Amino acid sequence: MKTVALFPGSFDPFTAGHLNILKRALTMFDEIVIAVGINQDKRGFFDMDKRVAIIEEATRGIPGVSVIQYSDLTIDCCRRMGIRHIVRGVRNMIDFETERSVADANRRLAPEIETIIIPTAQEFAHISSSAVRDILRHGGDYSAFIPEGIVL
Repeated sequence: MKTVALFPGSFDPFTAGHLNILKRALTMFDEIVIAVGINQDKRGFFDMDKRVAIIEEATRGIPGVSVIQYSDLTIDCCRRMGIRHIVRGVRNMIDFETERSVADANRRLAPEIETIIIPTAQEFAHISSSAVRDILRHGGDYSAFIPEGIVL
């Protein structure tokens, strides 16, 4: 039986740090479904189609990866797809506390779904989607912050 995990996020845009988490999660799971969601607390920089296209390009050739869009609760997406694990990446303790709170809430709502929190490798800990968006807004060189070969 294949083990599958959901890797949810707004991915606006998908960064080298996200790719690091994905590749490390693939050492634990046979398949990872990257679920691109709408975060009501964030104003989108890239539209949904562009975010999905960036992820599909960044993950081309990596076996066991698929990309979907979703707009409901992450646990409802998991239930609908029969997925029992959520993968989340953290860069620092602030991220960890946020993700732990979300994982605790998800566990109360869906005790059958477990969240796996993976710390980003140190060389990617400084990268955030918001930093990449800021670099883009100001016409800077973002290439060191996103997966190799991706053009935004």
